[in-house]
Amino acid sequence: MARKSLIQREKKRQKLEHKYRLIRRSSKIEISKVPSLSDKWEIHGKLQSPPRNSASTRLHRRCFSTGRPRANYRDFGLSGHILREMVHACLLPGATRSSW
Repeated sequence: MARKSLIQREKKRQKLEHKYRLIRRSSKIEISKVPSLSDKWEIHGKLQSPPRNSASTRLHRRCFSTGRPRANYRDFGLSGHILREMVHACLLPGATRSSW
């Protein structure tokens, strides 16, 4: 189980990313439309004004049940260890067993 503080930090990043998503998208679209380099630098400065944790690249996918940050399968939202346990217990329909 991941530490609760790390899970809460990740939730905070998700909220910030959702809050500043439109500002970041509009700034990036403006940069691509503006031809002059000086105007691009001004817009780039505006793009840097939101908090760093509001960037989508700072988000990390975590296991739904344990909060583990590594070895996650996007289709299921689970880490490899939990996924294997659930498949062996027949809790995931359509997933086949494997003996690794």
